[in-house]
Amino acid sequence: MSRTILVGDIHGCYAELCALLDAVALHPDDTLVSVGDLVDRGPQPREVIDLLRGRPNTVVLCGNHERKHVRGLLSFSQQVARLQLGAGYADDVAWMGALPYYYETEVVRAVHFGMFPGVPLAETPQEVLSGTTSGCAILDKRYAGRPWWEHYEDEVPVSFGHAVMQPGAMVWRDRVYGLDTGACHGHRLTALILEERRLVSVPASADHWVAVRRRWEGEVLKTQDWSAMTFEQIAKKAGRRRDPEIDGAWFERLSAWSAALAAARPGLVRRLDAELERLRAEHGEEQLGRAAAAHPAASWLLRHQAGRLSREQGGCTTPSEVQRLAAALGEEVPALRW
Repeated sequence: MSRTILVGDIHGCYAELCALLDAVALHPDDTLVSVGDLVDRGPQPREVIDLLRGRPNTVVLCGNHERKHVRGLLSFSQQVARLQLGAGYADDVAWMGALPYYYETEVVRAVHFGMFPGVPLAETPQEVLSGTTSGCAILDKRYAGRPWWEHYEDEVPVSFGHAVMQPGAMVWRDRVYGLDTGACHGHRLTALILEERRLVSVPASADHWVAVRRRWEGEVLKTQDWSAMTFEQIAKKAGRRRDPEIDGAWFERLSAWSAALAAARPGLVRRLDAELERLRAEHGEEQLGRAAAAHPAASWLLRHQAGRLSREQGGCTTPSEVQRLAAALGEEVPALRW
């Protein structure tokens, strides 16, 4: 007889997923349901996605981590996953964008995180179903900070993930199952065999998120558009770095480069002074504006002529603006090299 196997948050933990599927003796006729969060934080999101995308009788729900990729809201863990997934990333994200937010039959309901007990899942906001920050805020307000599952009275069992349960999966009144047991953090990966109401779990081999952060920190740094950030943003990010022992040298080079470009601004303003004087001498006061407008540094020259540039910043709040002004004036400034 075929079964329904529901699996908690995998987060790229492929070895643990394989071990768990062996532990439940998954059969081709079984329906496998992932409650979402296949990616981010773990070492092998590519293998996880390929396994679940390629297996018949498999349902994958959209978790808050998939939703972040779909919406382009890429914080550090999503930036790492994008690099891990490589050339297939865009196709993976397109697939994520078509994932359902809930799974419901006559015998089971599943969401990534939240629901409004008594309200049809089809009428529940996606933010609540997927456990986004705003969705969790909605739940907190609706239930005065109490867990939504304490209000669940239906006999149909429901499974969810998202909230890490320790030391093992949560069972509420034999009908609500919290299946996220922190595999990516070195704890366990858990499944529910629905027909038996039996939980099965396997231990994680390591705290994968710690190892993944260390492995990918430098690669993520290389992908950042540091030139487009303000000098203040660069200083703030440098002060918030995650692992000084691993990326200290990176941030030293970044900080030195940013400081050199910031320090170059007063000198570039002096070059603007000299360029205005040259144009005035060549074209006269009456034609100065026309000559400045035709110059490669026109934007800065016209603002400087009108007294709208500070001598300290020269209208440049980002490294890229300093680089463009320097190029327009025929000056050289340091480049960022990793």
